[in-house]
Formats: sequence, C-alpha cells, structure tokens
Amino acid sequence: MALIRIRNFCKSFGNKVVHRDVSLQVRQGECVGLIGGSGTGKSVLLRSLIGLEKPDRGEILIEGHDITKMNALELTELRKKVAYAFQGGALFDSMSVYDNLAYPLREHTSFTEDFIEEKITSILEEFGLEGNESLYPADLSGGMQKRLGLARAIILEPQVVLYDEPTAGLDPFNTRKIREMILDLKRKGITSILVTHDMPVAYAVCDFIALLANGEIAIEGKPEDLKKDPTNTISQFTQGEILAPRSPKQTTITGDVK
Repeated sequence: MALIRIRNFCKSFGNKVVHRDVSLQVRQGECVGLIGGSGTGKSVLLRSLIGLEKPDRGEILIEGHDITKMNALELTELRKKVAYAFQGGALFDSMSVYDNLAYPLREHTSFTEDFIEEKITSILEEFGLEGNESLYPADLSGGMQKRLGLARAIILEPQVVLYDEPTAGLDPFNTRKIREMILDLKRKGITSILVTHDMPVAYAVCDFIALLANGEIAIEGKPEDLKKDPTNTISQFTQGEILAPRSPKQTTITGDVK
C-alpha cells in the first residue's frame, strides 16, 4: 500500500495548464525524486500535498485519506505529519535560530520549555548548527539557512518530508551535508519526495525518480534503470532539451534494458 498516492492530478492557473494528468505513488520509507524543467509544476505538486493548492480534478491520498476534501482543521493536523522543507527555508527573519526551532513546538505541542530546550539542543547538534542559537537567519550562510529550515521542518518528527530544491545554490560542501541529512532521515524511516535539478543528489538518495514534462509523468523508474535507458530521456533533461510526452503516455523503466 502506498503511503502517498496522487491520482489523475490536473491543475491550471487561468489559461495556463500546468498538470494535465499526473499520477504518482510513494511507498512507506521511500524517497521519490521529482525532476523536470522550471515551470513544470513540481512545487505545485508539493504544495498540494499539504493543502496549499487544490487540484482542479484528481485525488491526493495520504494513508488512504483524500486531503483535497479536508477542512482547515484537518489540514493543520496533516501538516504535523507531512513537513515541507521550503526552497528558501521560510525562516522567520525576526526570530533567532532558537526561536525559529521552538516555534512549531510551542504552537503544536504542550511540551515544557525545558523539554523544548533539550530537543532544540539535540537537533542543532545533529545538523551542525550548535552555538548559533542566538543568531538570526540573516547572520547565517546560505547552507546554514538550508540546514536550519530542514531542522525546523522535521522537529515535530513527521512521517513525510517534502524537499523543495534543498541543494539549490549551495557549494559542494553544503550540498554533501544536505545529501547526508536526507539519507540519515531516510534511514530513520522517513518517507519523502525530493524536488531537485541536482541529478547526482537524486541518484544518491532516491529509490525512484519521476520526470515531469508537459503536464504529465513522462518517465519513471529506479535510478539504476533510468541510467541504462537507451532513449537518453534523463540526458535530454540534464542537457536542457524539450521533452515530449511518450507514447504510451507514461513509461516505467524497470530491470535491464536490452
């Protein structure tokens, strides 16, 4: 049984059709990579998974529950289990590192301040941010801001993490740190979707990769199988070529390609 299942997702903004018919599933403990060119609606799908966007048609099932039919209170509960690591970190500029991390704990739990302090100390050490509690986001490097945003996303111990371009704009050192953090969370059983243009990271952390093009999933498969795809679909993407939908509409690559 898939933990996350997107069925026949369609979404337009005015006259612009973003998604024509997207279907995707993520099993418990998997990391699924979602790749595609800019403007193909990858972030729209992520936002839809926490109810920030509504499809025009289609379903989004999490643990068998269609979140497109949830009310505001139900979505608030959902967001405790499904965390979104925003591309820009979505940090509170007027709050210190400590208070950024404390905010979701104070808002959504009844933990004591002593317990919150213990939890923050632990996660700061885990993410290599210890000693920065009193600093503000503007005082941190881009890589540290990304790590802080990810730390805040998981501090409520969600079942699912949605990563939106977590390594964008980072140097090799911080890219490696983020990759290691994603792998560590995966080892802990976290289910995730990774939106990225960083193919080395996608190949390193993902169990499955889906390529979004022209409003549909053009191809999907395991990283090791996609690398052997003789049609070079992934190469087309990485080289910036325009991808047309395949026929049949969706292709799954599995096993050895002859």
